[in-house]
Amino acid sequence: MSATKATAAPAATVPPRARPRLRLGGDTTAVVGGAIVAGTVLIALLAPWIAPADPLATDPSAIGLGPFSGGHLLGTDEVGRDILSRLMHGSRLALLVAVVPTLLALLIGGALGLVSGYVGGWLDSVLMRLFDVMFSFPGILLALGIGVALGPGLTSMVIAMVVVTVPEFGRIVRGSVVSLRQEQYVEAAAVLGYRHRRIALRHIVPNLLGPLVVFATLQTGRNVILGASLAFLGLGAQPPAPDWGQMLSGGRALLVTSPHVATIPGLVIVVLAIGFNLLGDGVRDRLDPRSRTARRGRS
Repeated sequence: MSATKATAAPAATVPPRARPRLRLGGDTTAVVGGAIVAGTVLIALLAPWIAPADPLATDPSAIGLGPFSGGHLLGTDEVGRDILSRLMHGSRLALLVAVVPTLLALLIGGALGLVSGYVGGWLDSVLMRLFDVMFSFPGILLALGIGVALGPGLTSMVIAMVVVTVPEFGRIVRGSVVSLRQEQYVEAAAVLGYRHRRIALRHIVPNLLGPLVVFATLQTGRNVILGASLAFLGLGAQPPAPDWGQMLSGGRALLVTSPHVATIPGLVIVVLAIGFNLLGDGVRDRLDPRSRTARRGRS
């Protein structure tokens, strides 16, 4: 009887172990960010059917109308175009210039970082010094210089954003690879005579996916701001394309009489950037629970 109690007591005091969650449903930050991003993607896909008006149609008699005026939910811009329709169609360009440069920079920078960290030697030194030179310039200035050299246009803007972002991905991958090369399973694979290509692709690259996914999500949010900044300066898609940065630039002439022409696109840009950042924070917390614990400790 006593022996039974002695063995049962510890089992009764042990709390049940929670199963690890693979979804982001328990993280309010990630849910909010994911809802913003998913909503933007949905609007971009359905824009041709749900937009209330033609985003390119002008109306000289309805310039700078305020929200809820003349049948325009968010008003009209400096040439009488419907702001809501242009925002809906512009979400396609906003997502394009945020996601595509991130993916291209991830592939190029990740490949350079993998080769640099795994091969080492003079190649590593050359690539790192090249990245140092690129890091010495503020990102917006470097992108602006490249965009001016290539000429205005969506393609040149994407190229400029990729060039600016490649060193960041390269540095992250290179640092992770240098650390992973010291792991026992990598050394064991080398002792067994596996080819370097197999070691890199089968044993190192899978362990890089976590940090890369987190940084890529956060970088996409930064690219929303960078792309809008370049479009604001006239280096993105050219008029009359519905571009959020271009809408913000065009509204400067009506800041006194119709401030909503500029402020509404600006708010939309900020909200989408925040959405990607919140989603990135949630992904980071899921992939690295220690970051969530440290953040709670600081609060």
